[in-house]
Amino acid sequence: MQTRQKNNRKQSRGRPRKFTDSSRPVTVTLPEHTLQQLAAIDKDRARAIVKSVDFATGSGTDAPNPVELIEVASGKAIIVVGPSKALRTIPWLKMIEITPTRYLLALPSGKAIESLEVTIRDLIENRKDAPEGPEKALLEELCKDLGKHRRSEKVTRGELLFVEI
Repeated sequence: MQTRQKNNRKQSRGRPRKFTDSSRPVTVTLPEHTLQQLAAIDKDRARAIVKSVDFATGSGTDAPNPVELIEVASGKAIIVVGPSKALRTIPWLKMIEITPTRYLLALPSGKAIESLEVTIRDLIENRKDAPEGPEKALLEELCKDLGKHRRSEKVTRGELLFVEI
């Protein structure tokens, strides 16, 4: 009984853990409006930051899917993806940030959709430093979606206007 009380005392000393992952204190200066926005997310500032980062990076429970079809006109959708280091290695692919951590994919004129599909498959299968975890899941889902829509002949090309600045 005495040992049990000692163990209980040991466990109850200090602050309770906020997170299951390892953590460490960090000092950061933020604008007042950001502090107000964080307070609206969670009264505990650290938890609010974690929730925001998890959502923004697509790793939280209520985060957006890594690959989404966003309807832009009746029966027409665009593909929007989350951040991807692997996709950024494709020299001819442009990732256009439309909101924080959400990107449109732009191919150069004349580049076939099949080229993107094959290149993504190569990234998944042939890289020495092949992506893992959420990065691999994004690539696999994107490749699957591209293939499905290409085979059903439901992919059409559109053009974006780029202005040099």
